[in-house]
Amino acid sequence: MTTLPDGRYVDDAPYDPQASLRSPERRDLDAPNWLLIWRKFRTHKLGLVSGIFLLVSYLMLPFAGFIAPYTPNERHSEHLFAPPQIVRFLHQGELVGPYVYPVTAEADMETFQWKFVPDTTRPMKLEFFCAGDGYRLAGLIPTDTHLFCAPEGATVFLWGSDRLGRDVFSRILYGAQLSLTVGLIGITVSFLLGIGFGSMAGYFGGRIDWVINRVIEVLRSLPELPLWLALSAAVPSNWGPVAVFFIISLILGILDWPGLARAVRAKFLALREEEYVRAAEIMGASSGRVIRKHLLPNFMSHLIASATLSIPAMILGETALSFLGLGLRAPAVSWGVMLNDAQNLASIEIYPWTAIPMLPIIVVVLAFNFLGDGLRDSLDPYQQ
Repeated sequence: MTTLPDGRYVDDAPYDPQASLRSPERRDLDAPNWLLIWRKFRTHKLGLVSGIFLLVSYLMLPFAGFIAPYTPNERHSEHLFAPPQIVRFLHQGELVGPYVYPVTAEADMETFQWKFVPDTTRPMKLEFFCAGDGYRLAGLIPTDTHLFCAPEGATVFLWGSDRLGRDVFSRILYGAQLSLTVGLIGITVSFLLGIGFGSMAGYFGGRIDWVINRVIEVLRSLPELPLWLALSAAVPSNWGPVAVFFIISLILGILDWPGLARAVRAKFLALREEEYVRAAEIMGASSGRVIRKHLLPNFMSHLIASATLSIPAMILGETALSFLGLGLRAPAVSWGVMLNDAQNLASIEIYPWTAIPMLPIIVVVLAFNFLGDGLRDSLDPYQQ
C-alpha cells in the first residue's frame, strides 16, 4: 500500500480483472433473473413451506390408491359411522410396532346408536405392501398393492368411516385427484381465453377492443353463483363422472377469464407504446410475434401470481357446486361430494369426523394464497 502526497492510498498488488466479478454486488447484477427470484422467494418462509406442501400434494395424486388402505367406494356394513382409530406402537409397555385394536359394533338401546368397543387385549399389527382391492396406479396400471392394510379381522379407519362404512381417509386421498386437478384445468381454460382476448383488445384496440370489452362487462355483470348453478344444472344427469368433471372445469374456466382479460388489456395498452415494441413493428415483426416475444414476457410475473391465486377459487367453486349437488356426483369422489354427505348438522354433531373433508380444503386454499403472496413479492427481485 502506497501513500500519495494528497493522503490517498494506492494498492501495490497487481491488477486482477476477475476481482470485480467475484464481488457480491457484481454477482447479483450478473445473476440470471430466475436465480434472483429464487433467492428472494426462499426468504418468504410461509410461501416456501406452502410451495413444498403443494408440490408434495400434487406428486402424491397418481399414488393415492397406493397410499390409501381402501378403495374409495369399499363398504364395511358392520362399521357404519365408525370413529377414527389410533395407530399405536406400545402395548402394555412393550414395543409391538404399528397396530390397531379390533373393534366390535354393539347396539346402544338407550341412544339407538352403534357403539364401537375396541378389544384392548388383542393388538393386531398392520400389514405393509399388502394386497387389497384392485385400483389403477396413476389411472393406468392395474394393481392391488397398498402401502398398508388392516390385518384380517380388524379395520384401520384413521379418520373414521361414513354413513355407508367407507373409509374417510381413503376417500379424501381419492377426492384430492379431482378437487386439486379441477383447478389446474380451469385455470388453463381461463388463461387461454383471458390472455387471448385481453391481448387482442389491448394491442389492436378499435372495434375489437370495443366488442371484447362489452362481452367482459356483460359476463361480469351476471351474478356468479346463480350463473354457476344454472350452467351446472344444465348438465345432463345421465352423463358419466368423467364428462361431468370436465364440464365443471370448463364452466369454472369460462366464467373466470374476464377479470384476467381486463388486466391483460390494461397492461398491453401501456406497453404497446414502448420504444422496443415500436422498433419490433418497424423491423417487420408480426403482431403475434410482438405479443409473444415482447409484451407477454413483461407481464409474466403478474400472470404467475394471478394463477396461484385463481386456482383456490376454482377449487372452492367445484366444492360449492358438488356440496349443493350440482357439480360432481357419486360415484365420483371429490371433497365437495364428501361434504354433500355431511349437510346434516345433527349428524355432524354426533359424528364430527364426517366433516373432516373441509380441513384439506382449508389447508390447500391457504397454501395457495401464501404461495401467491410469496411469488408476488419475489417476481420483482429488484424491488426492496
